Amino acid sequence: MRVKGEHSELADQRGIAKRGVNDRDHLSCSTTFINHINHASHISSNNNLIPEVSVLSNNMIDPSIRLRRAIHANDALLVRRILRSHPHLLHNPDHSPLDGNANSNLHLAASLGHLSICKLLVELGHEDPTPALNDLHQTAMMLAAAAGHTEVVHFLCESDLSSILRQDARGRDAIMEASLAGHDTVVQILLTYAPGGAAAALANADADGNTALHFASSNGNLLVLRTLLAAGADASRKNAWNWTAEAYSATVAAEVYLKTLVAEMERRKQAGREEAAAKGGGAGAVVRLVDGVNITALNLDIVDSES
Repeated sequence: MRVKGEHSELADQRGIAKRGVNDRDHLSCSTTFINHINHASHISSNNNLIPEVSVLSNNMIDPSIRLRRAIHANDALLVRRILRSHPHLLHNPDHSPLDGNANSNLHLAASLGHLSICKLLVELGHEDPTPALNDLHQTAMMLAAAAGHTEVVHFLCESDLSSILRQDARGRDAIMEASLAGHDTVVQILLTYAPGGAAAALANADADGNTALHFASSNGNLLVLRTLLAAGADASRKNAWNWTAEAYSATVAAEVYLKTLVAEMERRKQAGREEAAAKGGGAGAVVRLVDGVNITALNLDIVDSES
């Protein structure tokens, strides 16, 4: 019995030892595996070997991003297809931190001059019931006017005349944006379609009292200056700081040209009043836009701003 007990005790000790070896082996394997994973993660994080899950497949890209990419690519068919599957993305404001400004799809298309996409978005009801505004309260027409996209501006004017005189958070309208950028053809289109007439539209001023004539003069946009004065802009109008458009002339040549235009305007107005008085009738409008394209009332040569 004693020998048997010794053998049993010895067997128990061997079993415990064996289990201890197994536990140590298991712990060693687990530690090795964890170290391997940590090492692999360290390498992948340093060398960017493992891409982000969100870019593994185009199918995983957010539909709003895909839609904006299609607009950038000027792919109207793809835009229509995405909107058919995701109609809630019709406006799709861009809230990216750098320059998103909550611009809608139409803002983006108009700023890029993509007419076909603009027509598609308006057709789908993008501007119903009122024009979409970004964080700066700008309309798509303002962005198109600032960029000089003539066809887009013309289309948006025919779609909604009220957008022409709408002002943003700074008080600027589409005519001011086009005047500042020097897009004369865009200015003429906007004045042609302006509700209430061109002269009434040019009476608008921003938060600082600046008119479209102030903006055109400050950048030395000579063609725009002529268009604005021919359409009835008031050259004596002062802003909140008591400055006229002439005082903001970008160059000496622009100042001289503006003075010449104003003097010619006054001569023509005086001649018109005298003629009307001689006929016994009221004085009519002497200076006007011709077909919204060419200004013929003032036949002056453009002065080179660099001279």
